[in-house]
Amino acid sequence: MQPIELLWIDDEVDLLRPHILFLSQKGYQVHEAHSGEDALELIKTKPFDIVLLDENMPGMTGLEVLDELKQMAPNLPVIMITKSEEENIMEEAIGAKIADYLIKPVHPNQILLALKKNLEAAKLVTEKTISSYQKSFQELNGRLMQALTLEDWSALYQKIMYWELELDTIDSKELQEIFHYQKTEANLSFSRFIEQHYAALLNEDSDHVFSHQAFERLVLPLIANGTPTLLLMIDNLRYDQFKSILPKISEHYSLEHEQTYYSILPTATQYARNAFFSGLLPVEMEKQYPQWWKNDVDEGGKNLFEADFLGAQLQRLHVQQPYDYTKINRPVEATKYLDLLKSETPSGLRVVVYNFVDMISHSKTEMDVIKELASTDKAYRSLTKSWFENAQLLDIIKIAQQKGYQLIVTTDHGTINVEQPTKIIGDRETSTNIRYKTGRRLKTDDKHVYFVDDPKSIGLPTINMSSSFAFAKDNYYLVYPTRYNHFVNYFRNTYQHGGISMEEMCILFAVFSPK
Repeated sequence: MQPIELLWIDDEVDLLRPHILFLSQKGYQVHEAHSGEDALELIKTKPFDIVLLDENMPGMTGLEVLDELKQMAPNLPVIMITKSEEENIMEEAIGAKIADYLIKPVHPNQILLALKKNLEAAKLVTEKTISSYQKSFQELNGRLMQALTLEDWSALYQKIMYWELELDTIDSKELQEIFHYQKTEANLSFSRFIEQHYAALLNEDSDHVFSHQAFERLVLPLIANGTPTLLLMIDNLRYDQFKSILPKISEHYSLEHEQTYYSILPTATQYARNAFFSGLLPVEMEKQYPQWWKNDVDEGGKNLFEADFLGAQLQRLHVQQPYDYTKINRPVEATKYLDLLKSETPSGLRVVVYNFVDMISHSKTEMDVIKELASTDKAYRSLTKSWFENAQLLDIIKIAQQKGYQLIVTTDHGTINVEQPTKIIGDRETSTNIRYKTGRRLKTDDKHVYFVDDPKSIGLPTINMSSSFAFAKDNYYLVYPTRYNHFVNYFRNTYQHGGISMEEMCILFAVFSPK
């Protein structure tokens, strides 16, 4: 193992012999420079792993050396050591992207800790993460065996997502495979739970909240006192993607409350989002508002009347305060909404449906470049985070914060990366979604499909007398026998929704107050 090359820049470095000896015994090769000028010349001739830099030196000051050094070796970590506790010096050093800041007198162990934090952090984090996950593995399995309610599954899903995000930070293929197996087992068990209990859960009076109950139970109490509120529904945003963009939101808003609600089946926009805004199950929407509801086989857009559904629900709930509804699909629409938000006085409820994450998931099916950019869940999260940090959606959030709006962030359903095909038979009128099918004469005997021959029992319309629904479980997808191999390869490793998985059904609902 090669020693760590450390450069210590201090005009009184000769007085630091005990510290240098201590670090040498710990495996550090310490090089000395008595001035900034000497240090910069040395850096030109030899690579170093890290620098200890005294702030107060004759000739070039520590800050001046730091400025030159960062231009020469921008990725070389620098730990500044100083007697001064003046705030402006600290701010300048931090602004110059120092790795750490120590106040004299410094103890050798204090220096060692700073070095380890900056040079061995990744290794130490990996070791700790592996150890912690190994301990939690049995706990997660225990929770999996004992999950008897939706609330149990929600808590388990959040724990699984916590570990998925933690394991993102380390490079361990073996551990990733173990985790993937455990998550798959959890989704298979969750699918069995939904298959056995969904109809009863949908119709029982309980604390859990489905799509059609979310507005009345979760949103209404937050707007009842007239607080100006921006309800932001980011289409197709999974819980793990929300966690990836949360730090950026938190620069402007404080997270007050976070919980889970559950998408109805199918976990598709025309069902789940319309249910959210109408406060009704699809079978009720079809009956009460036939002019707005469209079934899968009907021609025309399936989500053209969300604003109408919302208005009808607000009227039914006797909400008197003003509201508006905006759907943003293109950048020009985001720009227009930004201008509107800037010019208007905050009041009432503003609802924005932002459709971009859904476009990414659909694009993965259709574009090879997106397939490569979002080849794994980790890459998909990274792509979402990168988009959000540069999107006009973040500008909308910033303006809302400046205007004093309460912020609600939610979605309509999630998505899952499908990997396993399963055959299904149907007639030419059968719907095209590959995570669920509805139509006449559907046939499948695969245990990975939840088959419902009485749609009304789960709140869904019956298109004709022999209509049924089939939902793919876990990461399976439904393929017809015709051109089977072609469509298996075309859809494998793409993000889809409509079926049964924790990723699709467990929906985030987060409430923020402006900072």
